[in-house]
Amino acid sequence: MSNFWLAIAIFVLTYGYIIAEKYHRTIVVWVGAAIVVTIGLINQEQAIEHIDFNTILLLIGMMVIVGITRKSGVFEYLAIKAAKLVKGQPLPLLAALALIMAVTSAFLDNVTAVLLIVPITFALTDRLDVSPMPFLITEIIASNIGGTATLIGDPPNIMIGSATGLGFLDFIVNLGPPAVLVLLVTLACLSFIYKKDLVADDDKIARLMALNELDYIQEWLLLKKSLTVLGLTILGFLLHQSLHLESATIALLGAGILMLISGEHPEEILLSIEWPTVFFFGGLFILVGSLQVNGVISFVAHQMILVTGNNVPLTGTVVMWSSALASTFVDNIPFVATMIPLLEEVGQLGQMPMESIWWALALGACLGGNGSLIGAAANVIVAGIAARHDNPIRFLDYLKLGFPLMILSIIISNLYLYLVFWR
Repeated sequence: MSNFWLAIAIFVLTYGYIIAEKYHRTIVVWVGAAIVVTIGLINQEQAIEHIDFNTILLLIGMMVIVGITRKSGVFEYLAIKAAKLVKGQPLPLLAALALIMAVTSAFLDNVTAVLLIVPITFALTDRLDVSPMPFLITEIIASNIGGTATLIGDPPNIMIGSATGLGFLDFIVNLGPPAVLVLLVTLACLSFIYKKDLVADDDKIARLMALNELDYIQEWLLLKKSLTVLGLTILGFLLHQSLHLESATIALLGAGILMLISGEHPEEILLSIEWPTVFFFGGLFILVGSLQVNGVISFVAHQMILVTGNNVPLTGTVVMWSSALASTFVDNIPFVATMIPLLEEVGQLGQMPMESIWWALALGACLGGNGSLIGAAANVIVAGIAARHDNPIRFLDYLKLGFPLMILSIIISNLYLYLVFWR
């Protein structure tokens, strides 16, 4: 029993330090993981067994592919092309960049997407001499909505897919429709809110329209190679279940082939991997493993069954709303890492069909990240970039807009799950 409470105490303390952001979250998690192993709450062999290498290797593979593709200049090309297609008008440009952000987030991942699109956004808004703030807030929200739609779009989905065996196609078919609906409703709301703020002078628009998007393509041969491999990798994700291959295998194969044919130096490419994120996941899996080994997960699962019984709609609704509200104020990655073994235990105890519950968790965690500026990794990254450009996003300013839109998105998602799965 002492180990039971000690595991909880270390997990809560670690979580507290993550929220406080006094130290980098990777350092905090790794110290917490090392402590639970050192004091014997989980032995080293068990710790390694609890690390989900499919999630970690999938992230690494996609980071390599994106790191090489970025060098071609294709993302700058897309942003300028979109600006010219909407005739340089700020309000349509807001929607165009949001759509690019959402699609990029769905098929690469939302953290990578904001790193690619946000710096370009500043260049475009500077040319138009309009405030970047509406664009940044819209792109944060679009990145999390787009990431909700696919297996690889948001780290929580990668973790859920790896734990459950649900494939790329499963995610698109089941989460794509509500994500598209939420995106359209959200863009309509944001366009109405920002309509009066996004007006540019004709001469500024003309200066933007004079840009040649083709000038931003750095290497045509690399572009062709990168897009070919990226396309084949996404096709591999669509077929990975029928090929009896894990999604990480597909990502690593694509990354390896692109490194081989691009001629890029491996040291340079491997430096483009977000290693702090990778090690954050590793430490997190060990911490959650200590909860599992010491019976904490099982205890919470039993309590949840007592509340919801075998009622699938009630269980799904509780999971979705608790995930959304929790992910608003804490990073959704550690929250989902804790919920996965909990729901696995609930499924075994309650003997109920769990697929719709997993979709409830994914929708709640991914969309809940839009509720505040610290709800998801993409939000924090955009805030950091904005601060470096002397355009800080205030926590309360974002909360006033992001939280109501998040609640609206969860209502839509809850209605979707009810109509499709629970009616």
